[in-house]
Amino acid sequence: MTSTALLTDQYELTMVQAALRSGAAHRTCTFEVFSRRLPEGRRYGVVAGTGRVLEGLEHFRFGPEELEYLDRHGIVDQDTLHFLSEYRFSGTITGYAEGEVYLPHSPVLQVTSSFAEACLLETFVLSVMNHDSAVASAGSRMTMAAAGRPCVEMGGRRTQEGSATAAARAAAVVGFTATSNLEAGRTWGIPTLGTAAHAFTLLHDSEEEAFAAQVEAFGPGTTLLVDTYDVERAVRTAVDVAGAQLGAVRLDSGDLVEQAHEVRRLLDSLGNRETRIIVSSDLDEHAIARLAAAPVDSYGVGTRLVTGSGAPTASMVYKLVERAGADGQPVSVEKASAGKASTGGAKRALRSLDDHGRAEAEIITAEGDLQDTGYMGRTLQVPLVVEGMVQPGFTGPEGVQRAAERHQASVEELPAEAHRLSPGEPVIPSLFV
Repeated sequence: MTSTALLTDQYELTMVQAALRSGAAHRTCTFEVFSRRLPEGRRYGVVAGTGRVLEGLEHFRFGPEELEYLDRHGIVDQDTLHFLSEYRFSGTITGYAEGEVYLPHSPVLQVTSSFAEACLLETFVLSVMNHDSAVASAGSRMTMAAAGRPCVEMGGRRTQEGSATAAARAAAVVGFTATSNLEAGRTWGIPTLGTAAHAFTLLHDSEEEAFAAQVEAFGPGTTLLVDTYDVERAVRTAVDVAGAQLGAVRLDSGDLVEQAHEVRRLLDSLGNRETRIIVSSDLDEHAIARLAAAPVDSYGVGTRLVTGSGAPTASMVYKLVERAGADGQPVSVEKASAGKASTGGAKRALRSLDDHGRAEAEIITAEGDLQDTGYMGRTLQVPLVVEGMVQPGFTGPEGVQRAAERHQASVEELPAEAHRLSPGEPVIPSLFV
């Protein structure tokens, strides 16, 4: 993996230069990542991208090429270049486990180290977590609406290539069972799927010839795309070619609810009761919910997923909340800007649960111990990096699997209101105590 150090904004480096001049660069500080609000009408968000942040952190190095670029363009001075040449994050990062549900003001990530070390990570951390959490938050609504029917991520052609791979990973965190993206499969062990597009049918002299070629290549268990021309005729042709072992047919246009019912009746009448029906075509959580009563077996989701289904960012911010004073003791700091105020102090968070294990509130405190708040439940923050060392289990394929398990457990403890797709307030309140 190449260096991630220049995946940042220039002012992160210029702040370090100025802090080195003032002598404050080495003050111990804590920065927190949080979102002041959820996207309009959303009831919860999902933390995603944590594993990618940790993977990128191990490559956050200013090597000869990066330093030469900064020097050639006069971005920072020689003292700062020397500091950057030796940069290795040596601090501590704690946060919500990836896949966890978050609410407004949840301290989803805390970075504690010197100001200079932590400051440099801001843009990289936010660019990863804002994108991935937006995709995961949308995807969670989709898998919830699917009510157990498999969802497949297939939006790679609808976003930038790096974002496409990241989106496939974020989708896997919230229960998507497979992706069309091969790089995501290679990097994180996500199952991959794919058969043919309309171009393959149009390439051949007839639909029958196209289907026969696909069946010969991949066997009768393949999925045949049946809406290039006439759906009913295509389904009949597909059965003629593949027989009773035809794996699935895919619908990608038109009134999917009506077509799914018609195709199911036709397949059953032809003896193909086990042939599945897959639907795609700009699906979002609302379209998936409308298909709940239709005889659909799985969903292929693309554009709306990888663009956050109307909320392409999680609007997370990275704010300094605590720093060492002149005597070395921690000092709480906070912004007072209109509409952008922050709450000072390094926070701890607990998910308050009722006697049935159902979530009641997000309890956040910057003072004392969580157990002294009077609330009982589940602590939310886990160690991710300790003294510069990334903790095991949060990266690679294992990290994705653990995140998917965490997400499933998290949504299961939410109140029933979490399942509603209509606009509403966060499903549980965030309480500062």
